[in-house]
Amino acid sequence: MQSWRFHGTNQPLTLEEVPVPAAGPGEVVIKVHAAGVCHSDVTALDDAGWMPMFPRLPMTLGHENAGVITEVGEGMEAWKVGDRVGLSPMMPDGDAIGYGAWDGGYGPYIRATDANIVKLPDEVSFELGAMATDAGLTAYHAMVAVGGATKGKKVGVIGLGGLGYIGARVAVLLGAEVYGADVSASARELKDEIGLAGVAESITDFADKGLDLIVDYAGFGTTTAQALETLAEFGTLVQVGMGRLESTISTYPLIIKQLRVFGSKSGTKEDLEALYELMKSGELNPPMNLIAPAQIPEALEQLRQGGVVGRYIAQYEA
Repeated sequence: MQSWRFHGTNQPLTLEEVPVPAAGPGEVVIKVHAAGVCHSDVTALDDAGWMPMFPRLPMTLGHENAGVITEVGEGMEAWKVGDRVGLSPMMPDGDAIGYGAWDGGYGPYIRATDANIVKLPDEVSFELGAMATDAGLTAYHAMVAVGGATKGKKVGVIGLGGLGYIGARVAVLLGAEVYGADVSASARELKDEIGLAGVAESITDFADKGLDLIVDYAGFGTTTAQALETLAEFGTLVQVGMGRLESTISTYPLIIKQLRVFGSKSGTKEDLEALYELMKSGELNPPMNLIAPAQIPEALEQLRQGGVVGRYIAQYEA
């Protein structure tokens, strides 16, 4: 099979012939039907600071995947060939699909374990199922499990792209009053579709709203600093985005307003199951840009340039 392989920082992905994986004990093989293209892969390609996450090169990127089980290994009898599944990327040891020992979905078949597999409801497409496994899972976990978004809370969302759209929409569906910020005019046009109470280029425009929670899905350094300036007293910042790996902040608002700051990475199988339940209702249907696997490098370049609305999803032949 042919997969897009990562060789290191500042090197382009290359399309290479690799063996179809086999299911070892405690593993299954999944035929990928849809694979999301994530901005974090752009950062991995461009920023040497990400290289410790890749102890094995070359490898196949792609950590947002949904498909059908084609082979079941010893000890995995709870699953069967033909099951529709989405894959939560994280492993119990901190490794993940698309990183370390686990090749990802920028190729047509991948290995996974019980720690990853979540049943994909028939009502949810493979494309939505793939988006949910990282953009959705990460957004949901940060907003709900870490941030504690609930009915009546005032919530700010920085970045209304793949993750931010989902995080903001989840908060709206839970009954929160949600304000969004994005430098992209086209992303701000999603205000009514998401159900936002307000939208602006910068979250600081909502400093008078008394925001209890801000989730920064962009993470470009300045956004982190602006979130701390904007939060109400005793507010919470959840940092998700890794657009830049450093930020210079003022500790004054952190101390004077007694703020809390949390980092959030990925999520749990339980988060993904809850997200799939929301998607079954049809009320959480984020925008997608459907592409062929051959267009994955082009999609990564578009993410690098910025201004993309919706998630790029590569569709494989059934």
